[in-house]
Amino acid sequence: MTVIRQAQGLVSMFFSLRSPGIRIYQCLGKRSFHRINSIICSENVTSKFDDKPEFPGSKSEFVSKLEFIEPDNIKGIPVYRALGRNGNIIEESEDPKLDSSTVLKMYKDMTLLNTMDRILYESQRQGRISFYMTNYGEEGTHIGSAAALDPRDLVFGQYREAGVLMWRGFTLDQFMDQCYGNVNDMGKGRQMPVHYGTKKLNFVTISSTIGTQMPQAAGAAYALKRAKDGLCVICYFGDGAASEGDAHAAFNFAAVLDCPVIFFCRNNGYAIFTPVKDQYRGDGIASRGVGYGMMTVRVDGNDVFAVYNAVKSAREIAVTQNRPVLIEAMTYRIGHHSTAHDNADYRSAEEVRYWDEQDNPISRLRNYMIINGIWDEKMEREWKLESRKMVMRAFADAETRKRPSPDEMFEDVYDVLPKHLENQLEEMKNHVKQYKENYPLEHHEKLT
Repeated sequence: MTVIRQAQGLVSMFFSLRSPGIRIYQCLGKRSFHRINSIICSENVTSKFDDKPEFPGSKSEFVSKLEFIEPDNIKGIPVYRALGRNGNIIEESEDPKLDSSTVLKMYKDMTLLNTMDRILYESQRQGRISFYMTNYGEEGTHIGSAAALDPRDLVFGQYREAGVLMWRGFTLDQFMDQCYGNVNDMGKGRQMPVHYGTKKLNFVTISSTIGTQMPQAAGAAYALKRAKDGLCVICYFGDGAASEGDAHAAFNFAAVLDCPVIFFCRNNGYAIFTPVKDQYRGDGIASRGVGYGMMTVRVDGNDVFAVYNAVKSAREIAVTQNRPVLIEAMTYRIGHHSTAHDNADYRSAEEVRYWDEQDNPISRLRNYMIINGIWDEKMEREWKLESRKMVMRAFADAETRKRPSPDEMFEDVYDVLPKHLENQLEEMKNHVKQYKENYPLEHHEKLT
């Protein structure tokens, strides 16, 4: 009891003092007790709501009137644009001022990708390859983002980022070899077409499963953060993938652990065949970034310069502050989702034609180049002819190459082949040799 009385006496003495410093100390000391004595700590008490909530995980104030947040009444997140449809820079301050050689490479890669798409799409329709996915309408998101990255930055793609690889130096032969699954394919014919990957260009091999690359990218970014080598990860995904559970896990992981990753959403309006109005109720994907505590921006994905500016700034944030950034690139998929789908089932030809003719990233950049004397109609005709010849040459070469030997199916998993797989390999060889008339062995490298 004596100790308690002494403590009470000390408290009385402290409260009798008028020193501002003492009173501040008292207030800070009481924060951990949820401000039970907050009124006492205020010099001039005007309202019982003057103090702020101390609940962990919120940044808010108390109010005395009940009001629900009505999402339809909140102003939408704006779309950043640098280049108008007519090819003019809208604000001089937003001109990335890229040299003409870089702009030319941007345009040539975008159009070369477009030409390659047309030829490989037709080859699938002719039964020459099993599957394909075009990039029509989304070329600006690929090239604009790739140009703003360090080549050593790690890329996790979904399955429509061929332009990123093309910018980094993936050759037409490599694209064709992968789609044909021939002996020169780095994946040895084990992946579906368009599932590219190359360690040399820091591009993680694509997986068909939607969204799995997102938590993987967050984890890889955390590893880069620990390595302190000034690099970041960029993770591409579509609006449909953003509805997967993997997306939310990735966002939260990256935000809480401050991982240097750029989440790049290509919001093309339809996912596979579901329009965004049937996917989510909120204001796109960008609104989720703020909810998870990430730096966020929405950009015109059909404006290659706006995409470049956004990714360049996002990368600076990621590597200097070790923070994740979410970019939502608003674009439009002009082509079918893949050769396994028909977009006529869920949208009109008029709608597709509008985006192809009125708001195409390639024509917008071409307008800019013509205005600035970098390009003209003669160069356009010559490049169309040259680029088609380049694609057709690579296409013909890939088609003539044989496919890998069937025995390679058993390689690259174990350092030393286990006994049960050795037995399976021998069984396969004996079976194929016995029934060789049923297998197109002439199209494969010889069995060892």
